[in-house]
Amino acid sequence: MDSRKTSFIIKTTFWALLLLFNCKSTFSQNQQFDTLKVQAIIYNGDTIPMSVLENIYVYAQLTEEQKKAVAKYNRLRNAVYVTYPYARKAGIVLNDINANLVKYNKESDRKRYIKSREKELKKEFTTPLTKLSVYQGKILMKLINRETGNNCYEIIKEYRGGLTARLYQTVAFFFDSNLKQPYEAEKDDWVIEKIVKEVQRLYGYEEIAKKR
Repeated sequence: MDSRKTSFIIKTTFWALLLLFNCKSTFSQNQQFDTLKVQAIIYNGDTIPMSVLENIYVYAQLTEEQKKAVAKYNRLRNAVYVTYPYARKAGIVLNDINANLVKYNKESDRKRYIKSREKELKKEFTTPLTKLSVYQGKILMKLINRETGNNCYEIIKEYRGGLTARLYQTVAFFFDSNLKQPYEAEKDDWVIEKIVKEVQRLYGYEEIAKKR
């Protein structure tokens, strides 16, 4: 056989083998990239691919009733945030007054002591309390009841006498309020109580309310 023909056959065979090898290698690599690992579950004996979808949040426009409820809650929450610090300070002073009144046996001494502490209350609260709205004033009275265990009528009656208490109660009536309003943390006032706890956590207030 001609040497040139033999050389041609050898070269052709070499390149053919080289091409075949490259094709196998490429096919093997493609197989690796085409393989995807997925989670699966077995259902009735069949293996079924599965995946966890992201949460989809659906929002609807609030109804008029819902808007009113949100506005009512926000108003209450704002009132508690504004008035609770005052109620807390008043509670500290009033609880301290009650604790010290037991030291005095004579009525004249009790009145003298109450009058001296009354000046302290006026100095602390007169200016800021005049800036409160009627609604905020109602919430403040509830919170004072919470902190002291007494409604505002009982407090005024104790410190200023029954006549003065009745006068203040009459004035409160004309403002659609009530000095005798109770505070029921586990019933009607549970929302206020929840907001108070929120304020305490936010500002690090310790609980000072008297146990009922």
